[in-house]
Amino acid sequence: VLTGGEELNDRKTCFPAVCLRAVSSRVKALQVDSVQRWMEDLRHMTEVECMCVLQAKHIGAEEEGGHQGELIVASALGAGGEHVVTRNNLQSLLRRALVVSTELGKMFQRLEKGRWQRVHSTAVRANCHVRSLVQEYGAARSTPPEMQKYEKSLLEKCMELTNITERYRCLHTDDEFFLKSMREAIHEILTNVSDSFSNMIDMALANEIQVLIKQVESSDSVYTISSAISNLLSLTQDGPQLCSIIAKEGAVVALFKICRQDCFSDLYAHALRTVASICCVEEGIKQLDKVDGILCLADILTEENSDEAARAEAAAVVAQITSPHHTSTQHLASFLESMHDIVTALIKLCATASCGEVFLLASAALANITFFDSMACEILLQLNAVQILLGACSDRQRVDTPYSKDQVVTILANLSVLGQTAPEVLQEKGIERLLVLLGETPSSPSPSEGAACERVQQKAAVTLARLSRDPEVARTAILLNAPARLIKLCRSPAERNNSDSVLVACLAALRRLAAGCPDGIEPADHQQLIKPRLVDSFLLCSNMEESFV
Repeated sequence: VLTGGEELNDRKTCFPAVCLRAVSSRVKALQVDSVQRWMEDLRHMTEVECMCVLQAKHIGAEEEGGHQGELIVASALGAGGEHVVTRNNLQSLLRRALVVSTELGKMFQRLEKGRWQRVHSTAVRANCHVRSLVQEYGAARSTPPEMQKYEKSLLEKCMELTNITERYRCLHTDDEFFLKSMREAIHEILTNVSDSFSNMIDMALANEIQVLIKQVESSDSVYTISSAISNLLSLTQDGPQLCSIIAKEGAVVALFKICRQDCFSDLYAHALRTVASICCVEEGIKQLDKVDGILCLADILTEENSDEAARAEAAAVVAQITSPHHTSTQHLASFLESMHDIVTALIKLCATASCGEVFLLASAALANITFFDSMACEILLQLNAVQILLGACSDRQRVDTPYSKDQVVTILANLSVLGQTAPEVLQEKGIERLLVLLGETPSSPSPSEGAACERVQQKAAVTLARLSRDPEVARTAILLNAPARLIKLCRSPAERNNSDSVLVACLAALRRLAAGCPDGIEPADHQQLIKPRLVDSFLLCSNMEESFV
């Protein structure tokens, strides 16, 4: 099955270029002094004995110290530092949550192994961390009444878990039935603690996200809004669960309000990148559809004065919401109304892209669009898409990775279904380009790059097979020695990175060429690769070894 944006689905999941820039930013974040990193982590690694004594004690501040703390906070907020406080709260909350989740995970493992002493010590440690988290979060921000109920219930369950593990720790018995019932009782309480903790963290995160969204909606400061958007974008990188919370709290609505105000045009790209990340989940797409986000995207893409970065990020959102991986398709009904304008703007962006990332995002959006409506393919042919895309393949500034080539060959494969595509491909010397793509190899040992190269080879073979229904294309391919390249891919597993999908596509292309020009295939190859059933040729080639020495 051809897919246009597999590596693009998780913008964190969905765009390779965005994945790369996300990884780059994370690498930069990790490139800090190791002692500083250790000091930050140490703050959350507390001694159990000390915490047991201190957790219930109130640490009061002297009057002078209290005034001094108020002055520090006031000065920070006065300098536009509320976003700093929110970001710190979020980072602290996520770190604490990670520590607790790790301890609970250890408890499940030790419980299964029957290591009762370790189960109890881990329960005590988890209890301390939970209490510390609750107290620290309550000191940083007022806790909503509903969340306070969750906190109280969670603390009670943590104490129950500590008590029950302490009772069973002192028991020494080999009674299998008793041990099993004991394990089940602790497992049930531990599961309740895990679920309650997860719910409480979700509520706390929602509370912090609401603060960020309020800053986006109500602030007139570009700096404050930009910082809030940055924090939202950072949160989207932590998985789809957080993206769902962000979407449900109304972030998509707030971000599109920014994108509809000319005074915030400098923030369009930043806001749209965040929208694209949120739309990796169905809830984000639903929110986008509710606020007519597709119309806003069309306006940004078609506006001549729009910044290229904003148009590229608008293309990223289009690629995200048209991904074949999404199960919901209701939003595509409104997309079809603006499809002609969007497709026109995207192919124009491909033609004028100043760098590989811009071209990647625009071409990925086009690749996805060509899957769900044949009208898009007809529009692209009218806009000289074949010439633009094949020309881009010769431009290292625009097409510089296998990921970009994957998008180009996906579009060509979908266009090749139409009969009028073949003459244009011939005119632009596209068969030569397809043969080059059949030889695509990774430049690094990266698994994702290797997978992208396999998709390029597979789709190039599919495109060649479809185009070869035209006799002139088949003759041209024979003259360019296409069968030799296809045969090599079939017979040599290393050439296709041991990919079965590439093998099937190459066998299909080879048989299509043989049907049009049977004289172009050697008798021995015809006997093994053309004459048998496809499945027999597949089994023959998939079991071949490169060397019999």
